[in-house]
This record gives sequence, C-alpha cells and structure tokens, in this order.
Amino acid sequence: MPPGDDQPNPFQGMPIFGDLARMFQQQGPVGWDAARQLALSVATDGGTEPNVDPMERIRIEPLARVAELHIGTASGLPASTSGNGISIVPVTRGQWANATLDAWRPLFESLAGALDNDSGADTTPDPNDPMAFMAPLLQMIGPMMLGMTAGSMVGHLARRSFGQYDLPIPRTPSDELMVVPANLDEFGREWSLPADDLRLWICLQEVAVHTVLRIPHVRSALDDLLRRYVTGFQPDAGALEDRLGELDISDPSSMNGLQSLFGDPQLLLGAIQSPEQREMLPRFEALVAAIAGYVDHIVDVAGQNLLQNHGMLAEAVRRRRVEADPSDRFVERLFGLELTQAAYDRGSAFVAGVLERAGDDGLARLWEAERTLPTPAEIDAPGLWLARIELPED
Repeated sequence: MPPGDDQPNPFQGMPIFGDLARMFQQQGPVGWDAARQLALSVATDGGTEPNVDPMERIRIEPLARVAELHIGTASGLPASTSGNGISIVPVTRGQWANATLDAWRPLFESLAGALDNDSGADTTPDPNDPMAFMAPLLQMIGPMMLGMTAGSMVGHLARRSFGQYDLPIPRTPSDELMVVPANLDEFGREWSLPADDLRLWICLQEVAVHTVLRIPHVRSALDDLLRRYVTGFQPDAGALEDRLGELDISDPSSMNGLQSLFGDPQLLLGAIQSPEQREMLPRFEALVAAIAGYVDHIVDVAGQNLLQNHGMLAEAVRRRRVEADPSDRFVERLFGLELTQAAYDRGSAFVAGVLERAGDDGLARLWEAERTLPTPAEIDAPGLWLARIELPED
C-alpha cells in the first residue's frame, strides 16, 4: 500500500517481501536459523575452527575428578545429578554457542511471546504516515530481529566464556559440563597464568555452580524468576517505527542506517522494565547474590587446599568477570542478571556474615529448603536470616 501519490512505496511490486513473509512464518517466534548462523559467525570470527585436540580431554578428565571431590568436601553437597560423577568436556567456541542457544531457547521464546503483544491490534497502515507501509514488514521481521539479537549475544559470549556457568542460568540436567580451552588459553597468556592451574580453577568454579543449581528447589526458584523476568517486558510498539520515521527515504544514504537500526538491542528492550519486573527484581537479585557469594567461598576453600597460586588465579578471573564488554552486559540486562562488582560484594558479605555468626554449620543451611533461601532484606542482614530459619515452620 503506497503512502501517497507524492511518496510512492519504493518496495511496491517487489516479490522479495512475499518470499520473506513465507520464510519468517516458517521460523516461528524466533528466527533460529538466523540466530544459529550469526552465533557461529561471531563465535568463530567468520572462519573455521579446528576440533579440540583429543589430548585436551585427557588433560581435563583428572582435573574434573579432583574438582568434584574437593567441592563436595567443601560444600557437603553432591555435584552429580545421576550419582555417576561429573565429566567436563572441552569444546570449541562454535560448539559452546550451539549448545547455549539450545539451552537458552525456552527463555528467548518466552521473551518473543512477551514482545509479540500486538495480536488483535489494528495493523492497517496510516495513509498519512510516510513510513506506514513499513509496518507490516516490521511485524514480519520481528522474529528474525530477535533471532539475530540472540545469535549475536551468544556468539560474543562464546568468545569470552570459560565454561557453561559464566552466567548462573540452569541448563538441562546433566553430569556433563563444558569448558572452552581456546578462551582459557587466551586469558592465561594475557595474565601469564599456568595453563593446568587455570583449568583446575575453572573446573572448581564450574562444579561449584553446578552443585548449587542441581538442588531442585534452587533450580526451580531460579528458573521461575528467569522466566517471569523475560516475560515481563512491555515493549514500546512504536519505538522502531519512530526511529524509522527519522530516516529521509528520499535520501539513499540515510537508508544505510537501516542495518545498524535493526541491530540496536535497545529497540528490543523498548520500555526496559515493567512494574512487575521491578517488583520481582529484588528477590531475583538476592538469590543470585547468595549463589555467587556461596560459590566464591566454596571455590576459595577448595582452591586454597589445591593451588599455591589460588589467590592470583581468583583475582584474575574475578576481575575479568566484572569487566565485561557491552554485549555481555546486554544479555545480563535481558535476563535480569546484572552481575556487577556490587552484586558479588553483596553475596560475599552475606556469606561472611553467616560464617562469622554461625560457622560452616549455619552456612550449610542456606540450601536446606526453599524457605531457607534469603529474602532481599536478609541478604544485607545475615543475622536476620539466621534468626528466621531458626523459627519453627508454620
């Protein structure tokens, strides 16, 4: 539909848009083909990756067993879901990206459902709006845009992540964990860290997070909060159209801005947080802070018994995790997981406060039951948490 006689639709009569419509309809709520292709392209820098050296797996296997044993001793918790023990598998960046897209697919599809809030709305283009002819196209390419955003985020994370739990997001229950040797080696060279020591430290970290996330009520609480957060967005339906309205379609050079405009992740977030998200966020942040503080403590207890240079390794890795680039920060905001230094310090202070007042026996009660998970007020006042969990259950 042309917007007017004096401003004809430049795309009128082009069959490509019918073809695009059919392709988008086959993609579902998220353009997964585009997501996977872009994730692999970013993860591999547009090239090909060699397979992981088989010797790398032989190198990792004994470290995984040591990590599981010492994390189990430090935490008093089993790490294995099946009881058969943990295995840690070295993977390429591309394999990490593929596995992570599959693991996070339910979250992205929940987000897609939240962003698709125009069903039933009148989408008839306004004949007085010079960009109105774009509205149906924008509605069609929404899944593709979300898929490309997901692919870009995961691809960038694949180039930085050491294992599968750089973000504390539960995955399908399994006793097989991933590490990315290419990223470990790159980071080790930058900091002059011994390769085997760094691998053992990361194995301790991955097993510690896995140990906490395999606890059923912890996993359930975190899954619920993640799903509620991503479905809570209230997108500004006119944001993209407003930005398109700023383009001068009579100036061919201005149309070059379309590519960067469609790739702007802030357009996906729209209104950023809804009132429902802001209401639930303190509980979400408290749980994540408790997990982060506990994992750091357990890794320190185990690492100090295993590694003479544990302090240097801990400082290097923990400094890096809060020096993330914008792509990392975007995925954290998207999932409600802004893991800043303040968030880690909050969790560490809570754990230190519990240990000071009640020792290891008090800290062990943290994961005892759903009722013993700390509230937002308690994460900042561990004495309140200890007092509450000593009260008889209703």
